Amino acid sequence: MPKQLQTKWRQFHTAVKTKREQWRKARRSCFEKLFLSRDLFIAGLISMPALLFNPAPIRRIDLFLLFWFLAWLCGKKNNPLITLLIIVFITAFNLLVPYGKVLYAIGRFRITDGALLSGITKAVTLEGLIMLSRVTIRQDLRLPGSLGRLIGDSFRIFEKLTEKKGAIDRKNITGSLDNLLFELSEEETGGEAGHSAEAAPETQNSGKNRLRFSTPAGYCILICAVLIFWLLDPRFEALIRTKLFPGLPFFSPSLSILGFILALFR
Repeated sequence: MPKQLQTKWRQFHTAVKTKREQWRKARRSCFEKLFLSRDLFIAGLISMPALLFNPAPIRRIDLFLLFWFLAWLCGKKNNPLITLLIIVFITAFNLLVPYGKVLYAIGRFRITDGALLSGITKAVTLEGLIMLSRVTIRQDLRLPGSLGRLIGDSFRIFEKLTEKKGAIDRKNITGSLDNLLFELSEEETGGEAGHSAEAAPETQNSGKNRLRFSTPAGYCILICAVLIFWLLDPRFEALIRTKLFPGLPFFSPSLSILGFILALFR
């Protein structure tokens, strides 16, 4: 009985894992067909200040959750446990420098509201930037100039490393990492040849199959997404509410995505 159950469980687990991987690849394929990598990169640059300069910590958490969801929707691999552990560790280290009202004390160790809020803000900001980069930076990103090429290559290598992190064997970390770097080097060498072929003028027929612009639906999605990110800034929201559309309720300062999620579990 145990062997039969184990066999059935393994078959079920394998089937579910295969379906999830197929679904992830389908989402990623749709994502790549909708958007041009250059347009995604520009949208990411425009959206970044909405996270970095947002004065409301709860809204930064909202943006982090949005970026996390978008990364999943785009078919990017992500380990929620590692993400949460990073947030916990950054917050815990920030508590070592207490300031503000004492919430709880364990001997000489004090948990203060100022250090706790600052730690959470720093953690979600860092993770939010990582999630935003995973959404808006793709392997086929090409930036003009020598510096742009260097930055683009760095982003592409980072993206490939995160996608192929499962290839690293814990029992042979050095050897598997060496093989992975050799594989990436070969891919980059092949990519250089492909990029040189794609650099021909548009009048030639060699670039017909290359996506030169995002689709109309892709542009609409990018514009709406950027507006939503900036509307989560209380100052931008107040400016639109008071100057452009007086009396029209956009996002209430008392509401947030995190608050909505928590309300579902009450």
